[in-house]
Amino acid sequence: MMMGKSRRLFEILSTVRRYGLGELVGDAAPRWLVGAPRDFDEPVAVRLRLALESLGPVFIKFGQMLSTRRDLLPDGMAAELARLQDDVPPFEGARARELIEAAYGHSLDDVFAAFEESPMAAASIAQVHAARLHPREGETTGAEVVVKVLRPDVHARVDRDIAVMFWLARLAARLHPEAARLRPVEIVAEYERIINDELNLMREGGNASQLGRNWAGSDLIVHPTIYFDHSTENVLVMEHMHGVPIDDVDTLVAAGVDFKALAERGVEIFFKQVFRDNFFHADMHPGNIQVQTTHPDRPRYVGLDFGIVGSLSPDDQRYLAENFLAFFNQDYRRIAELHVESGWMPADTSIEDFEGAIRTVSEPIMNKPLAEISFGLFLLRLFKIARRYRYQVQPQLVLLQKTVLNVEGLGRDLYPELDLWATAKPILEDWMRKRADPKRAAERLRTQLPEIMDSLPVLAPRLVAYARDGETPGSRRLSATLTDIKHELTSARRAMRWTLVGTGLVVASALVYVYPPMPAWVSIVGGLAGLAAWVRAWRG
Repeated sequence: MMMGKSRRLFEILSTVRRYGLGELVGDAAPRWLVGAPRDFDEPVAVRLRLALESLGPVFIKFGQMLSTRRDLLPDGMAAELARLQDDVPPFEGARARELIEAAYGHSLDDVFAAFEESPMAAASIAQVHAARLHPREGETTGAEVVVKVLRPDVHARVDRDIAVMFWLARLAARLHPEAARLRPVEIVAEYERIINDELNLMREGGNASQLGRNWAGSDLIVHPTIYFDHSTENVLVMEHMHGVPIDDVDTLVAAGVDFKALAERGVEIFFKQVFRDNFFHADMHPGNIQVQTTHPDRPRYVGLDFGIVGSLSPDDQRYLAENFLAFFNQDYRRIAELHVESGWMPADTSIEDFEGAIRTVSEPIMNKPLAEISFGLFLLRLFKIARRYRYQVQPQLVLLQKTVLNVEGLGRDLYPELDLWATAKPILEDWMRKRADPKRAAERLRTQLPEIMDSLPVLAPRLVAYARDGETPGSRRLSATLTDIKHELTSARRAMRWTLVGTGLVVASALVYVYPPMPAWVSIVGGLAGLAAWVRAWRG
């Protein structure tokens, strides 16, 4: 394995020199990395794309991920890397059969009545084959399925290339003048997490199943059924979905599809996935989306390929929704405040300066009709100015940023007059309104109350002890305050217990009174005991 990594590192360094990529590091690049001075016809962004393509699938996918990091890369380079195509030749169908049988531990024919050895499609991680299951009891024919199988030795190749990427990232961290902002090691670590998730097909099956449950019964989108009994980490069997590829415009036109409805429904799906479900498909390029045209006026999406999904913390959800709403309300100060409150910007950022910078890049956009306003353009310009204010890269938002750009680009391709805001704003406002609903707040509190109450006996004494360690008047005041808080919390806990006891006794006495033959005095005593417990609770 070590020999393989060394050979791969030599190949990569040779590629770096051949395409003159040492200039990405700047003047600090050592001569052995830069090579002899040369003049190139293509700009460095094009050379970087060509180099990644020559290095193979793992580096191609890394470049695709980098293309979404508009907060880190110049616009031209990000756009060039977005052209990278995950297009690799398939491996032999007979080899796919061997891999599936090795995963099952028995003959493929025991599971499938038919299996097409010629693959339907191939990518860098896996390829897919059409098949048919054996009929179940009561069925005349078995279900049509798609079998996805990992490529041979893909784990070893990914491990080897990731190890080399970490070596290069550490080198870049020492040499690149902006390493502190770009954080190359952290970028590779994030990519390692993403690609390792894709290598576990059971995880993809779980993602598909969750999305299907979230959208069960919807006429907006449908997801394939996963056959977990026939799936492993290396093999995934799912329902064979039928639809028109979303980039097959001629077929969609011939079917009479309403493109305005199609584009708006795509936007609605995305924003509901992010804010209603907090579980979104994060790889929504045309190859992963089909359209069912049974009802052309209400076309339904078909989701495919669920290796990459995303979710946000409740705080990130709220900050993101408020950012979008503040942008379209032209409340630039609120955008600046949100970035600092969320920790996305340093705490010492000047709100006034940042507000002015946001206004500078936003007003030209806001002067356009709503239908022409671009979420993606807003994000790109916001990232650009945020660099000057030591913007802290948010890995949890990377997939969302990428998906926003994909969804908006796809929607505008389908229907150039798409008013993204008309579709998104009601969803965001409804989500914000529901978050403020007292009933929902009470339900959240009820769910978290046992955890809160259990933590009080441990948390309060630790806070008091921590405060008592200080010798300053301020720390003594804090200690006294925390001691009071401890007493109040302890009293509240005791009161809650007595309230529950009292309520139980009163209810029990009422039942005894309603359902004799218990003597009436038993009911009276129980009721008085319950009242006494309530008084005890009230007195603390």
